[in-house]
Amino acid sequence: IKKPKASLRLAMVCKYVDRPDAYISVKEALLHSGRSHQRDIEIEWIGAESIEEHGPAKYLDGVSGIVVPGGFGYRGVEGMIEAARYAREENVPYLGLCLGLQVMVIEIARHLLGCEDANSTEFSDDTSSPVIDLMPDQVGVDQKGGTMRLGAYPCSITTGTITHRAYGKDMVMERHRHRFEFNNAYR
Repeated sequence: IKKPKASLRLAMVCKYVDRPDAYISVKEALLHSGRSHQRDIEIEWIGAESIEEHGPAKYLDGVSGIVVPGGFGYRGVEGMIEAARYAREENVPYLGLCLGLQVMVIEIARHLLGCEDANSTEFSDDTSSPVIDLMPDQVGVDQKGGTMRLGAYPCSITTGTITHRAYGKDMVMERHRHRFEFNNAYR
């Protein structure tokens, strides 16, 4: 058995810090990934609302990476956006899953592109910069049960990218379950 290299301290910025089982698949994926690279992973559970109240530096200073997992609803989103901004400005690796990717897009639109009210239409119907928007096939769906896009979806991967090196393929099938996505009008 190989001795682990130095451990990595990752910040999991999320809504349900008191219920970490809500993110069990993300937690286990991070721990297994660490093991495959002979690294111990220490996960610090950080409430997104705490970042809203006290700012990101208090919680994120010195972490090896920031993970913002998926979720629904507006609670804590501004704290997640601040975590994404902190990661970008401090050059800390950031992994955004579902909502975590969406808040990263909102952060970049607001702070790099100058779209001050950039948002998701899930959170703000009247934003002038809907960088995250309802998927076209979800428009008019009012009975939510079982109506999300679900299942494998083809994803083309650009040759020469980190993602291409990780997969070793030009095309993969990714599982999705959501209603909102990146608004290609901002591509």
